[in-house]
Amino acid sequence: MSIPAARAKAFQGSALTVQQNLRAGANYSRQVVSYQSDGLRINALLTVPNGAPPKGGWPTIVFNHGYIPPNVYRTTERYVAYQDAFARAGFITLKSDYRGHGSSQGEALGGYFAPDYTTDVMNALASLKADKRVNPARIGMWGHSMGGFLTLRAMVIDRQVKAGVIWAGVVGDYNQIINEWRSPVPASIPKSVLALRQKAVAKYGTPQANPKFWNTLAANSYLSDLGGPIQLHIGTADNDVPVAFHTRLTAQLKAIGKPVQSYVYPGDNHDLSRNLITALNRSVAFFKANL
Repeated sequence: MSIPAARAKAFQGSALTVQQNLRAGANYSRQVVSYQSDGLRINALLTVPNGAPPKGGWPTIVFNHGYIPPNVYRTTERYVAYQDAFARAGFITLKSDYRGHGSSQGEALGGYFAPDYTTDVMNALASLKADKRVNPARIGMWGHSMGGFLTLRAMVIDRQVKAGVIWAGVVGDYNQIINEWRSPVPASIPKSVLALRQKAVAKYGTPQANPKFWNTLAANSYLSDLGGPIQLHIGTADNDVPVAFHTRLTAQLKAIGKPVQSYVYPGDNHDLSRNLITALNRSVAFFKANL
């Protein structure tokens, strides 16, 4: 799905339906909820601060997780400490499964060569905007790895996303993704999903041969339309995503005068394990300042 096509599409989302009440956090509630996306039930983990919301509703963060084998993904697992950091700080947070993950309906076809995960993120955003607990003017996004790809796309599709934080993001254009990404392909990715890339190149040509087409798919072509600032994090020992994706996006944003914060962690990995608390604190502070 091209960026112009996504902008023209009506993402309506739905009411957030409670599927399961979970053990509460330190100062917030936790629930598995669901929403509608393309007629599918998508589950998500929702946290809501305790107490009365501020005037206009709570500031809110959409959490976009990275690649996890869909058959082993569980709504209540992974990114727990990450989501907790923002929930404790007074944000509503919502982490969508994406379709085909865990017990969510639909087929998981990956984020890069199928439009489905983008659609699921945009419908999560629409669902939150309509929720009375949420301040629709104070919504940001956090994304890790593939989730960073989805976050950047969402931000150029909808300028109402006021701030974005991306950790180890797949934030290159399609020439970079196809030709410069040498990370080993996870064995858990089905061949049918891997074939989507080959089918796209066979149909539309390579990014070098047909840049007009591929540029319409890449958020990097629409950075001037961002509605808010971005904070980027990467570790130099990341074996999953090239550091060049981070550095080039940072340069692109600076070149057009868009506000960006860049943090590079020497020797750290894809999950920023050695600097986790520092990166979380920087991310929380960024959202507090910009939402």
